[in-house]
Order: sequence, then C-alpha cells, then structure tokens
Amino acid sequence: MRKGREIIGFAVCILIPLAAGAIGALFTTPAIPDWYAALAKPALTPPAWVFGPVWTLLYVLMGIAVFLVWRRGLGAPGAKGAVEIFFVQLVLNAAWSAVFFGSTSLTINGFNNIGIAFIEIIFLWLSIIWTIFRFSKVSPPAAWLLAPYILWVSFAAYLNLAIYLLNR
Repeated sequence: MRKGREIIGFAVCILIPLAAGAIGALFTTPAIPDWYAALAKPALTPPAWVFGPVWTLLYVLMGIAVFLVWRRGLGAPGAKGAVEIFFVQLVLNAAWSAVFFGSTSLTINGFNNIGIAFIEIIFLWLSIIWTIFRFSKVSPPAAWLLAPYILWVSFAAYLNLAIYLLNR
C-alpha cells in the first residue's frame, strides 16, 4: 500500500509543476511567432525552441524536489512550510509568463508588461531562494534539485531586463 501511495504521490508531484508550465504556455505560445519574434533581444538570447525543453526539464526537477520533501511527511519539521513556499514560487512562475507575454497594451506608471515582468521575476527569484533554503532543512537533495532552476531564472531575469531596456 505504501509503495502505491508513493507512486501516486510522485506522479502528482511531477504533474503539478508541469501543469503550472502548461498555464504559462497558454500565454507564451501565441506571443512567440509575432510579438516576441519582433522584439530586440540581447546577444545571449537562446533560440525560442530552447525554452520549452529547458522549462520541461526544470518542472520535472521541481516535481522530484517537492516529492522528496513530501515523502518526508508533512508532519516532519519544516516540511509543510517548505511545500507552501514551493507553491508560492510556482504561482509566481506561472504569473511571470502571463505578465511578460500577456497583453502588450498593459501599462502601469510608464512600465509596459516587460518592465512589470522584471519586477515580478525578482519576487520569483527571491521565492525560489527561500524555497531552496526551506527544502535544504527537510531534504538537502531536494534543495540541490532546484539549483538549475535558480540558475535559469537568474538568466531569464537578465534576458527580461535586457529585452526591456532594448525595447523601451
């Protein structure tokens, strides 16, 4: 019985981040061929096709990480709070796509959606750092599984800022 519960738990833990990615893709995919393609981008910008496989891998790693924390038991010291922080960063992750790729007419205090997305990605970055810290207290391997994620979001923050500056 325990083995079946773990298999189901593992599947759910993988599917939840992938679902967040799918939500983000609802905003991203329609914008790629026209709006995103027309933006001026910095020299280090990877081709658009790279983002899908990289994000898929990162979502799977996130799922494995949260599974390792969940498997310790939500009653374990710090586990419940770590999982809650994980879900906060996951919401911020999906929200970034909506803000960056959403309506290009969004303007608040002179910032277009790219500028607002940069502010949002800072909050995402901080929440990932907080998640890594909390995961490290429950399952150090889970924290390490998030290392590629924080590196990629750091790179994404650079791209976001550079695109904003190049397209003001």
